[in-house]
This record gives sequence, structure tokens and C-alpha cells, in this order.
Amino acid sequence: MFKKDSVWLGLGAGLFFPAVAFLIVEIIKKNIVIFRKDDLLYIGCVALNMILLKYAYKKDMEQTAKGVISATFVCAFIFFYYKFNK
Repeated sequence: MFKKDSVWLGLGAGLFFPAVAFLIVEIIKKNIVIFRKDDLLYIGCVALNMILLKYAYKKDMEQTAKGVISATFVCAFIFFYYKFNK
């Protein structure tokens, strides 16, 4: 379906993994009182893309890395929108 090195693959992976982490954070937040202050946890969700980015550059997947960077900016904008409209 995807080429090995494509922007769409990077964009999809860059949006998928933070979304899964976000769902895990929401579950943890509801069950553990100490994590009610969630800003750092959400930033961690966005920071997951840095691991993907490092992997993409290590494997010389330039287009995939561009997709991950794009997804990181999308996730960061969503975080700031969520943060300032609470």
C-alpha cells in the first residue's frame, strides 16, 4: 500500500502513536489521582514522535521523516488549542 519511504507513512505513524498515547493518558488520568495535572503527559504524547523521527533518519527515510515532522506540528497545535481553550 505504501512505499517504504513516503510522507503519508510518516504522517500516519506520526498521528497514530500520539493518539494511542493520548488514549492511554486519558485512562490513567481517570484512575490515578496524582496524574490530574496532565500537561506534561500530553507533551510526552507529542514527544513520542521524536523517537519515530530518530528512527526514520537512522534508516535514511527522508520522506517519512518529513511526514513525522508534519504530524508533530499538527499534534503540537492540537495540544496548544486544547490547553488554552480549557
